[in-house]
Amino acid sequence: MYDYGECHVCGQRMEEKHVKQDFWVKGKLIVIEEVPAGVCPQCGEKVVKADVGRSIAALVGNSKRLRKARTMNVPVIRFAREVA
Repeated sequence: MYDYGECHVCGQRMEEKHVKQDFWVKGKLIVIEEVPAGVCPQCGEKVVKADVGRSIAALVGNSKRLRKARTMNVPVIRFAREVA
């Protein structure tokens, strides 16, 4: 297991977990599942190792793989200060 150290936001010890990471690329939302990351149990900050970041960049840049990926519907809600 990798030692992610302490959270740079709140100082709590990071814990290794597998997370979903979302990215906006050319106006499209892409979600990558099962990303190994250090997650702060206190504030929720997430970090990934450099090699994981490079792998994510390669996945996002692989248009052939993106075309074959399953898709999901996501609700879109416009922000409003007053909620009825």
